[in-house]
Amino acid sequence: MRPENTLAAFQYAIAIGADAIEMDVAVTRDNVPVIAHDPHLEHLESRPALRELTLADLRRIAPSIPTLDEVLELSASAAAFLFNIELKSFPGRPELTPLPEPFAQLVLERIRRHGVDRRALVQSFDFRVLHALAKLAPEIPRAALFDHTAEDFPSIARRAQAGTVAPEFHLATPANVAAAHQAGMDVFVWTANSPQDWRPLIDARVDAIVTDHPAALLDYLARST
Repeated sequence: MRPENTLAAFQYAIAIGADAIEMDVAVTRDNVPVIAHDPHLEHLESRPALRELTLADLRRIAPSIPTLDEVLELSASAAAFLFNIELKSFPGRPELTPLPEPFAQLVLERIRRHGVDRRALVQSFDFRVLHALAKLAPEIPRAALFDHTAEDFPSIARRAQAGTVAPEFHLATPANVAAAHQAGMDVFVWTANSPQDWRPLIDARVDAIVTDHPAALLDYLARST
């Protein structure tokens, strides 16, 4: 297994034939989008926030963290895969992230720079960022991330101004998935890592499964059809 959110992990997923690579985007102090799941560098005792560091700082203390530009450069590969881009925005911790509009603008600029407008899906738990992107570039597909809710899938998508719902995988019951499909929405679930998880999702007819084990899932799908 490769470390998450690294170029090595993305290159591996592309090489084995994954349909998409999923990444988490934070922003440095000098407004460079970088790929990291957590807002702090957990491996350092001081736990600095990425938003407190310039890209030069980050290169010095965490050189394995790529920029969004570096990941989008993988579009030069012959493989036709989707860039599933999560914007890590924290409404309750505004010091950790740009405001929604600048954040959406920074990411949109990179998507357009690399010509991946038709190969990108932007998702977030913070629907404000999705609203900002919808105003800037309504043609870029958006997905609403969520977990632990009783709200129906179509309502969540409408509230997020998104055409795709991205629930935690336990929420993807056949009824919920069918309701989303009937409303014209795709269902991308996260993060399912075993055959015991995958089988009910396949039976429920989800559109995509985010997993930490892409090779195992691809093998399972090949054997299940």
